[in-house]
Amino acid sequence: MLAPRVVDLLGITACGVALVDHHGTLSVVAASSEKTRLLELFQIQSSEGPSLDCYRTGLPVHEPDLPSAVERWPNFAPAARDAGFSAVHALPLRLRDTVIGTMNLFGSAADALEGEAVALAQAFADVATIGILHERTVREYELVAEQLQSALNSRILIEQAKGVLAERLSLSVDEAFAWLRDNARRHNRKLHDVAAAVVDGSVDLDGKIR
Repeated sequence: MLAPRVVDLLGITACGVALVDHHGTLSVVAASSEKTRLLELFQIQSSEGPSLDCYRTGLPVHEPDLPSAVERWPNFAPAARDAGFSAVHALPLRLRDTVIGTMNLFGSAADALEGEAVALAQAFADVATIGILHERTVREYELVAEQLQSALNSRILIEQAKGVLAERLSLSVDEAFAWLRDNARRHNRKLHDVAAAVVDGSVDLDGKIR
């Protein structure tokens, strides 16, 4: 939603959004047009352009006259000009010291975006950043909760298996756990799987899996 909405509200020609992945590499995630998406991909693949500069520094990058920026971006500037763009503004998707990507605004005329319009664009970028980070936090919390629940379920199953072994083989709790561990190693199975076999009765008392 961000890319087309920014274009409509600010009256610019195009917008592209790139986010950094877990390897620290920028990837294009949205663009208001196919031409913009290809240009965004080009600057990432060539390791040159406003998006890269913006992400590396965490600061806005403004180039109101792309045709004259050949020395700055020898590959990107001509490609942007050929795509019909004359100005670019790269704004960081940043929350305090955390930069998760960039939002790039393209204009077909020089000085296409100035003053209050730039501030408004940065406000959009800030809101998007908060939303993305919140979604990631929720997803990570759910993953941790799922992992903890899985670990708890496994622990309960192992405790049940120790109880079964202690009763059937007249073992101490420590001896029952050693039995489970040795059986898992001997059969190259996970401790959880051996415990499940003990509880459901699919393992013999001599340790053989049926």
